[in-house]
Amino acid sequence: MKHRKATACLRQAAWALAPILLTAASFGARAQEVVKIGFTGPLSGGQAAYGTDNRDGLLLAVKELNAKGGVQVGSKKVKFEVDAQDDAADPRQGVAVAQKLADEKVKYVIGPYNSGVAIPAGRVYNEAGMLLLTVASNPKVTELGYPRLFRVGVNDAQVGIAMAVYAAKEMKAKNVAVVDDRTAYGQGLVQEFVAEAKRQGLNVVKQEFTTDKATDFTPILTSIRSAKPDAVFFGGYSSQGGPMLRQMVSLGISAKLLGGDGICTTETSRLSGNVADGKVFCTQAGVILGKADAGRAFAAKYKAAYQRDPLTYAVSFYDAAMLLADAMQKTGSTDPGKLAEALAKGSYQGVAGEYSFTDKHDLKSSPVSVYGFKNGQPEALSSF
Repeated sequence: MKHRKATACLRQAAWALAPILLTAASFGARAQEVVKIGFTGPLSGGQAAYGTDNRDGLLLAVKELNAKGGVQVGSKKVKFEVDAQDDAADPRQGVAVAQKLADEKVKYVIGPYNSGVAIPAGRVYNEAGMLLLTVASNPKVTELGYPRLFRVGVNDAQVGIAMAVYAAKEMKAKNVAVVDDRTAYGQGLVQEFVAEAKRQGLNVVKQEFTTDKATDFTPILTSIRSAKPDAVFFGGYSSQGGPMLRQMVSLGISAKLLGGDGICTTETSRLSGNVADGKVFCTQAGVILGKADAGRAFAAKYKAAYQRDPLTYAVSFYDAAMLLADAMQKTGSTDPGKLAEALAKGSYQGVAGEYSFTDKHDLKSSPVSVYGFKNGQPEALSSF
């Protein structure tokens, strides 16, 4: 009899405790949140090496954040997942990717890589109320005036100007030819280079254009050869810059090949048939990784994770994820609008430099480094 009464009492106690246990379980579930970060970049096509590099920089940051248990945002812990999408460096596909991420209710996106994608896709991200952190360099990207769009790399003006100054003052060039790939990136870069080249007293002896899908540059290079330039500035990417250099050499053009961050990669050397040493000079954003402890540590972590060296913007995508997590922690919020307000007013020290923004949401201070090539690898020469 006593046993039955004891059992009944235990059942009553269990039922009484059940709501408390359920409430505690529910609180535990609410206390941790998984947040998706969208990624958009060229994971296929001629620029896939860049897209993969960028994505993996982002993934490395997310892995580190999650390994620490996530980020404390107000009363809850936040962990991260990456929703990686391939925009193939194509504006139409980039817009489709933007709509897909918007439909999936992703609140934050790191990318696009290409200005030609960022400009049309930016409208979709803006209308969906999403926060966008991009390295797209055409000045028009931030001139769109979207309140939740920030550029986390340099713009074309900074990259083009630095290369023109270096060509005039260090290389002592007199005559230059220019070629652009007809993308928003390539055209913007050439425009800025030409303007500064003229201010520096350089003669622009030839202006040509190609496309970002071209493989044969013989006609334009033959035309350039007759102008006998000291250097050829190319506004475009390694997928064209490497083959262009190979064809320059075969045509007997001794001019140096200059460019921006789009050709500042081992891909340029590989696609040129390994003739880039002493022939290619390029500019890209940020500090020289090998000259700072944080940069060396990042490069070592990246290589350990992926068995290859980082290319141009892996560090910027890594920093962008850390910047986003830092803003969440400081504001105690995951609301894109509140995070954008915090980014606009605040400052964050990343691996590649300091992230504080102008009224247009460009970086206030972004060093630009000039590189040559040695043993097929970009080698830092100087910084501006």
